[in-house]
Amino acid sequence: MRGAVHRPVLLEEALAALNIQADGIYVDGTFGRGGHSRGILQRLGPQGRLLALDRDPAAVAVARAWNDARLSAFHSRFGRLAEILEAAGFRQVEGILLDLGVSSPQLEEGERGFSFRLDGPLDMRMDPTSGESAREWLAHASEIRIGEVLKTYGEERFAKQIARAIVKARTTGGLGTTQELAAVVAAAVPTREPGQDPATRTFQALRIFVNQELEELSLALPQCVDALAPGGRLVIIAFHSLEDRIVKRFMRNMERGTAVPDKLPLRSWEMPKPRLRRLGRAVRPSPAEVADNPRSRSAVMRVAERLA
Repeated sequence: MRGAVHRPVLLEEALAALNIQADGIYVDGTFGRGGHSRGILQRLGPQGRLLALDRDPAAVAVARAWNDARLSAFHSRFGRLAEILEAAGFRQVEGILLDLGVSSPQLEEGERGFSFRLDGPLDMRMDPTSGESAREWLAHASEIRIGEVLKTYGEERFAKQIARAIVKARTTGGLGTTQELAAVVAAAVPTREPGQDPATRTFQALRIFVNQELEELSLALPQCVDALAPGGRLVIIAFHSLEDRIVKRFMRNMERGTAVPDKLPLRSWEMPKPRLRRLGRAVRPSPAEVADNPRSRSAVMRVAERLA
């Protein structure tokens, strides 16, 4: 399906959290289809700048088609933030937004392979021009490794049974499309939570693993802090408990100061200094937003400010 609409989650809340200054420099590390970027640009003046990053070439094409002189679009993972900022000639910025996970167009285009509801090639790469697809990885990964991925990234309690079924199915060549995988999972899972498709956790785990999403997030977070000017805001929207746990712990540690080993003999002025200040509690979508956009229901937004 082409032309799917992506509804930005927590749009007004994220824009307010960024505390946008008209002449400031901002980064949207996950452009998607530009919902948040559009809101940022509407609040920027002629001297303001927005750098938009995305791993998906289709998203970058949308950004470049806007033809806004204040907007610079980069085909890149946000784990390369420092490199992108240096190439763009910016040392520090006033705000960074990361809206994690997949966009509606990615889910609603069967050929991308993210959805078990739409038939298509078993791809799942956010950047289809690089890396190994889910199908390619499943064709050679061991049963033990597949089970580990499903357990770690999908918190799938039937990971072993599903991994065994996948290895069996691939010997007959019946594992090339999304619906073939979904059928294999459904046959292997003895029971499932009410209202949830049996393949939900498997597809989530494979997507996170194939795109190295948690590793990319862990790589990007320190770069975000380094890139922020004093008083600059870091706004992160997560949709998965594993992502949110990484963000929460990182912000907490940056607020306390980088941890050092116990009993390490350091003088008071040698102790690591706090680099972030967390602002408010975690923000979740309102009941009205969830009703209007059910995909927002698991979203959690956390905000921190760079200290001098």
